[in-house]
Amino acid sequence: MAQAYLERAVRCLQEAREAMRVGDYPGAVRRSQESVEFSLKAMLRLVGVEYPREHDVSRVLLEVGSKFPTWFSSDIPKMAEFSRDLAMKRGPSAYGDEKAGVPPSELFKRGDGEAALRAATFTLARCRKFFGWFTGAGRRRGGAAGQR
Repeated sequence: MAQAYLERAVRCLQEAREAMRVGDYPGAVRRSQESVEFSLKAMLRLVGVEYPREHDVSRVLLEVGSKFPTWFSSDIPKMAEFSRDLAMKRGPSAYGDEKAGVPPSELFKRGDGEAALRAATFTLARCRKFFGWFTGAGRRRGGAAGQR
């Protein structure tokens, strides 16, 4: 399941990049959020943590940081912030501000899309590295504590 989630995160990131390419900044934010969500849920699943059935997994990620090696857990606060921030933007990036009648294209500009892409790119890269370590020789040589 973790591998499938990471594959999905890769596809979401590709779609976010394409959205940026065509100037769809809200689309880039939305797909970046999904990439971050799938990346982090993959890591939680990998270490046997039940994650909440919501888009923001920052709280549980911060709570279980000790399950990860230091080289990964040192980035958990940053990735948790990405999760929290992008989850709050998920709805507005799709629907805009419906009460005020403001479409997503007026809420999200190039800088928003670029920041979301940076967050998703960073998170996916770290999660892919952890996945490779966890499923490969690194873990067998000493487990998470052995890599602290």
